[in-house]
Amino acid sequence: MSSSSAPLASSSDLSFFSKPKYAAAGSSTVVTTRVVAVPRFPDPRARAPAIKVTAQPTPFSSKSTRETVDAKRKREEALLQFNHKKRRLSSGISKSEEARTPQPRTRAPSVAASTSSSASSRQPSIAPSPVSNTQTSSASAPSTRATSVASSAAPPVAARDCWIDEDGRPGPGFLSSEIVVKDLMKAYKAYFSNPLDPEDRSFDPHPTDYPYTSLEYPNTGASERFVLLAPKDPDHYNPIICLENSLHIIVKRKIAIFISQCSRPTSLSDYLTPAQRALFGTLPTKDFANQDAFDSDCPSPLSRALSPPSSDSSATSTTSRSASLSFSSLSSVTSVSSLSSISALSSYATRHTPSSPLSVDYLRLVQRAIHRRDGPLFLKAMDAINALLCMLKYPPLSMDPFDLAPPNQLCANVRSWTRMPSPVVQRIIDETYQRAVGPHVHRLTRYEAFSSEVYGELMPTFVSDIIRATGLREGMLFLDLGAGVGNVVLQAALETGCRAYGIEIMPEPAKIGRSQLEHFQMRCRMWGVRMGEVELEQGDMLKSEKVDKLVREADVVLVNNKVFLEPLNEALRQKFLDLKEGAIVVSLKCLMGSVRSSARHGVLRERSASPALKERNLDDIGEIFTVTSRPYYPGSVSWGGSGGEYFLQRMNREDYARRLKQFESARGGLTRSTRSRR
Repeated sequence: MSSSSAPLASSSDLSFFSKPKYAAAGSSTVVTTRVVAVPRFPDPRARAPAIKVTAQPTPFSSKSTRETVDAKRKREEALLQFNHKKRRLSSGISKSEEARTPQPRTRAPSVAASTSSSASSRQPSIAPSPVSNTQTSSASAPSTRATSVASSAAPPVAARDCWIDEDGRPGPGFLSSEIVVKDLMKAYKAYFSNPLDPEDRSFDPHPTDYPYTSLEYPNTGASERFVLLAPKDPDHYNPIICLENSLHIIVKRKIAIFISQCSRPTSLSDYLTPAQRALFGTLPTKDFANQDAFDSDCPSPLSRALSPPSSDSSATSTTSRSASLSFSSLSSVTSVSSLSSISALSSYATRHTPSSPLSVDYLRLVQRAIHRRDGPLFLKAMDAINALLCMLKYPPLSMDPFDLAPPNQLCANVRSWTRMPSPVVQRIIDETYQRAVGPHVHRLTRYEAFSSEVYGELMPTFVSDIIRATGLREGMLFLDLGAGVGNVVLQAALETGCRAYGIEIMPEPAKIGRSQLEHFQMRCRMWGVRMGEVELEQGDMLKSEKVDKLVREADVVLVNNKVFLEPLNEALRQKFLDLKEGAIVVSLKCLMGSVRSSARHGVLRERSASPALKERNLDDIGEIFTVTSRPYYPGSVSWGGSGGEYFLQRMNREDYARRLKQFESARGGLTRSTRSRR
């Protein structure tokens, strides 16, 4: 894959108990006759902001106090004559010609009208998405071609089934967080301690006797062990943050999924129902600004020991009783050991209201343990959370031996999903990358400088924007020519369910990519979600017979040709002549001709839909493609912090045939008129 510099920056440096280490900023600008720029929503699924577009004639310079009745009448007649002329022009010429027609008494559009930077509330580790700007520009732009704004919005993401009917056990060769940290034990240090016993060394690093805990994943049989140590280098993989991020995705309430610009949500992508989520407690905030209030709401065992004994004993019994009732109502009690893990924290029970029963906020206890580095409390809280998850994953069997076993309730909720939620996709990508690619990242920098083999990666949010812009969906074929370690191929297959193929010429990235594919499939099973068919190959994209065959079938082809040399770009142009009608080539440098305007400041621009053919471009390959440029924002690529633009080049032979016929007719008419003059 072409590009340069560092590999993918993981989002594991963020969690709901810590503040983001970095965030990317984007900008949005809308160019119309008159512009009112509204800050873009940070969430790509949020509804696009409204933009007011008005067009007014330029006022006359004469003073109203000196105007006579005759002058006013002449002005009105001139304005009516101009409007009549404008209507005749708009009905008799094409949009591309209309863009070149002088418009008297109207203010010419300015390419650099205004710029609005949005740096408020951003999603953690997610670069700003251009979706909201694109839809706004498309929806609100005037019909004239003078602004060069693309007239069509990105198609909505198609609905699909996301669940799988498979066991979640990873199987042999599973690369867990424990294995990754164990192999690099010298690079880690102790994070937790025992506040009640300063001599306790059980939380210190050790080759074999190290502290660890487990996390139950949504699918049946899926769990993973995490070593409770922190990296000496803060930029290295942190298993504690990784554990918290994964737990956060399982228990959090996801944002509703919207179709296109509809105002109503079409589905909720939750692993837990509201009643099930209430068993775990309150989801903590991302900072500790309210930590004192949290400590008062969730008292420690010492503070409860100072209470009257009768109150403490009644609290314990009430908590156990209410917990048992809640679990039995959900048909979730599976073992005495699970109940004992939950009852071990009954001393932390509190009432949300004076009339409500006592309950334990397990998620807040996890936050408290991390904040205070309390190892024993963290282990107890995780044991209780895992016990709750097991109760939902393995409901008790019926007394009737002929009854079917009750389903895993977390997986049952996945069956209601119609689209893959972005947080789940991002989490699976991060987990796999941290384990399969992160330890070998130094091998990705072995390339020849200033060559077509320079390595670089597209960030997941950028890939999601490409997926939306191209309308990639289940049943389509996606090709990545220069796939690197396969990040884009894997994300496209998971996010849309499409069939995906990638080829990489460099041996090291190709080898890591095959390993990442294997572990990515395991991760998808653990999360209980389905991905499309994926194939990764090592080889030359120009010589591969597989590529020659698949190019004819492909619906979307990605070429990260940011640093490709011109001979390679020219060879790709020839290969893309075999694309089927409507297929889209996505590239970071324009392959098919040039775009008249660039997609800067958040404005989506398009080459004229029907440019006139000339003698000089009659045989140009680029003329059979409709080219659109779109912006990408800072943090979208691995090789630089600034934004840029990428290009959608759609195969459009029908339009080329129509324009060729017009050109031949015009040339034939010119020849006949020349002969008649002679």
